[in-house]
Amino acid sequence: MFDYETLKLVWWLLVGVLLVGFAVMDGHDMGVGTLLPFVGRNDVERRVVINTVGPHWDGNQVWFITGGGAIFAAWPLVYATAFSGFYWAMLAVLWALFFRPVGFDYRSKIHHATWRSTWDWGLFVGGFVPPVIFGVAFGNLFQGVPFQFDAFLVPTYTGSFWALLNPFALLAGVVSSAMITLQGATYLAHRTEGMVQARTIKAGTGAALVMVLGFIAAGVWLQSIDGYRMASVVNPAALPDPLAKTVVREAGAWMANYAALPALWLLPVLGVLGALSAVGLMRAGRTLSAFVASSLATTGVIGTAGVSLFPFVMPSSTQLQASLTVWDSVSSHLTLAIMFWATLIFMPLIVLYTSWAYRVMRGKVTAAYIRENEHGAY
Repeated sequence: MFDYETLKLVWWLLVGVLLVGFAVMDGHDMGVGTLLPFVGRNDVERRVVINTVGPHWDGNQVWFITGGGAIFAAWPLVYATAFSGFYWAMLAVLWALFFRPVGFDYRSKIHHATWRSTWDWGLFVGGFVPPVIFGVAFGNLFQGVPFQFDAFLVPTYTGSFWALLNPFALLAGVVSSAMITLQGATYLAHRTEGMVQARTIKAGTGAALVMVLGFIAAGVWLQSIDGYRMASVVNPAALPDPLAKTVVREAGAWMANYAALPALWLLPVLGVLGALSAVGLMRAGRTLSAFVASSLATTGVIGTAGVSLFPFVMPSSTQLQASLTVWDSVSSHLTLAIMFWATLIFMPLIVLYTSWAYRVMRGKVTAAYIRENEHGAY
């Protein structure tokens, strides 16, 4: 069995893998939803778009549920503090997600233009809003979240919902939305043809440019934001105690990990080059390779955020020593060990059945298919 320190690092990596898995798999569903009202100009075209993700979207939400469950079990203090501090933001995500199951199931049940158009915009909301809010949340992490602990480690959030909507966080939300839209565009380009595909490639190109420019701008801006640094010696193998450390804020602290390990620069480079490569590959007709390139770009962006924050997970702006880190916000050694072996068994199974489902239902979704399956298709 791994020692406690190793398991803390392993679970930091696994949570990152789950976030990437969510952004790649459920992310392309959300990206398709974001593009739906714009690349489909009539009812048949929009049904083509919906049916590219219709058979898979609920299965892909396993990544979302698993990611949330992993944070709850591996980082209970992070889960408790985040859901109290970001309460209204998380509710907004849930409200937006409500449109997805009912939108997919009810949209084509009634042959009425207003009915179908309303659900199309509902699917847009379900695809567009969550990535924006997740990006805004990450943007706030870099500036510190206003919370503190009392002597019993009960968190108190002292901020407001509107304070979350600050300029840097909104820029992070734009990057997140553009990243997910690009992910959806590469998938949709692979599953469609004709005018829908042409419009998708054009929209994906725009999303990639917004993502790259926003990502670079956020990186430059981040260097002027005071970061967090551990100013005391921490025993990584010790039992969790988030108040047993000294934390300071100083200029350039978020870039310290790159100075200590220059190889980490490969992550932001991957984010930029992956997005640009996805555009080139889409335009060259190599849509599956474009999806892979977009997935690598997503990995680069999320990885950049993770290694920039490390070892912090949720810094506090009102009580610096309460900042939650990889070392002091985790569950017990036994819990992390049991979860690790469960993940080692079940994650490959998820990957296998997902791969099988995509292989069975591969191929282009066309207008002819929709007309032939008028009552069976979404």
